[in-house]
Amino acid sequence: MAQSDDMFGDEDYPAYTMGRAAEIVGTSQDFLRRLGELKLVTPQRSAGGHRRYSRYQLRLAARARQMVDEGTAIEAACRIIILEDQLEEALRINAERNPPDPE
Repeated sequence: MAQSDDMFGDEDYPAYTMGRAAEIVGTSQDFLRRLGELKLVTPQRSAGGHRRYSRYQLRLAARARQMVDEGTAIEAACRIIILEDQLEEALRINAERNPPDPE
């Protein structure tokens, strides 16, 4: 089990309940459930079966909320964010595998 200091510094640690996550993002719990259905976020479950969200997932949810507020359909917003996230990860991996040559 991770030390508590490690958990608070870990952006992937599922620290937030659904209610608190919705409050932080400024949206409803139904909106968060819909993001889960659309596979944008997959919250972990507590021993009691309650959804728990990480800071990383909250950032994705906040981005989706912003896009929806600007008129993008929720399905399209989720797909765009997923693709942006995949691209960012691919670029990071590519940069690690192919560092720039020192001159």
